[in-house]
Amino acid sequence: MLTLDKVYHASLVLKEVIRDTDIIYAPKLSKSCEVYLKTENLQITGSFKVRGAYYKISQLTDEEKSRGVIACSAGNHAQGVALAATKAGIRSIICLPDSAPISKVEATKSYGADVCLVQGCYDDAYQRALELQKEKGFTFIHPFNDENVIAGQGTIGLELLNQLPDLDAVIVPVGGGGLISGVAFTIKQLRPKVKVYGVQAKGAASMFNSVKNKKIQCLDSVSTIADGIAVKEPGDKTFDLVNKYVDEIVTVSDDEISSAILTLMEQQKLVAEGAGAVPIAAVMFDKLPIKGKKVACLLSGGNIDVTILSRVIKRGLIMTGRTVQLMIELIDKPGQLKGVADIIARIGGNVISIHHERANEGQDVNGCFLRMVLETKDQAHINEIVTALTDAGYHLC
Repeated sequence: MLTLDKVYHASLVLKEVIRDTDIIYAPKLSKSCEVYLKTENLQITGSFKVRGAYYKISQLTDEEKSRGVIACSAGNHAQGVALAATKAGIRSIICLPDSAPISKVEATKSYGADVCLVQGCYDDAYQRALELQKEKGFTFIHPFNDENVIAGQGTIGLELLNQLPDLDAVIVPVGGGGLISGVAFTIKQLRPKVKVYGVQAKGAASMFNSVKNKKIQCLDSVSTIADGIAVKEPGDKTFDLVNKYVDEIVTVSDDEISSAILTLMEQQKLVAEGAGAVPIAAVMFDKLPIKGKKVACLLSGGNIDVTILSRVIKRGLIMTGRTVQLMIELIDKPGQLKGVADIIARIGGNVISIHHERANEGQDVNGCFLRMVLETKDQAHINEIVTALTDAGYHLC
C-alpha cells in the first residue's frame, strides 16, 4: 500500500545514489504566471526514472535479486533499472522498443544491462518482457504500475515542497502515470491546496482519455516525439491515484512540444527531451488555469537523441515564427528576384535558401515560382513580410 511513510523511506534510501535536483526560476517562459523548473533532466541517468527503479530494487528480497531483474522501457526506466541492478550486483535484462533513441539504448548498455530490442512501441516491449519473465523466472520491475516505484517518484514532491514552500501548482508529464501518481499523492498529503496538473502528448493520450471516460482506455497506436511518455495504456494503480489526486490533465501537440524544447534551450540553456518539455508546452500555449500562480514545471528528462534534435529545432522554429517558407508566383523576367529580395531585406527578413523553378504545364509560359526559406523574428514579422509582398503586387501561393 502506498503511504507517505514509504515516500519518506524512499527519500532516505535514495540519498545514497541520486541528487536533489535544482529548482530554477524561469521568468521568460511566461508573462502570466511565475514559473520554476524542477530540473530532473539533470538527474543521474538524465531522468527521474532512477528514483523509482532504485527504490524498487532496494526493496527486493534476496531470493528475488538472485533471479535477476527484467524491465521494459522507452529508455529512461531502462537506465534507472540498469544502474540500480548493477549497484546491487544483480543481472538486468531490459526490453526496449526498436524505435527507442540510439542514445538511450547505448546508455542502458553502459550501465551494465543486457538489452533486448522489440519491434513496436513501449507496450510491445512490455509484452515481451512478461514473456521472458515467465520463461526465465526474472523479477519484473514495472516502470510505473508499482507502489514502490511510485513512492520513489513521489520523493520529487517532497523536494518541491521544501524548495518552494508557497507553491501554488505543479505541472507533470504523464505517460503511464507513475511520476504524476507519486508527486500528486505526496503533495496532496502534505499540502492539499496545491494544484497538480498532468500533461500528455496528443498522439499518446491514454491517461487523458481514460480519465475523461472514467475507465482505463487502451490506444490502438501512439505517435509522438515524446517517446518517454508514448504509452498505449495506463496502469490500474496509477489510474486510481490520478483520479483521486490529480486536478486536471491536458494534451499538447508535437509542434507545441518542439517549441518548448527550443525555448528551453534558447532561454534557459537546458536540454529536455520531448516528455520533459510537455509541462513547458502547456504553460507556453495557455493550456491550464495558472494565471498569477507560482508554478513548478517538472522537466522529467533530458535524454533526447541528437539525431532528431535538428528536426525538433526546425519544427520549433516554424511553430514560433522564427522561420518560414514562402512560395511566390512571378513573371520570368529580369528584376523580379531583386524586387522580392529588396522588400524582404527592407523589413529585416534573412534569406536562408532560395529555389527558382519554371511554371508547370498548363500555366503561363512566362511564369515561374520562387520558393524561399526565411529567418524571421516571430509570426507578426512573417505577416509584415507577406503583407508587403502582396501590396507590391506579388502573388503568394
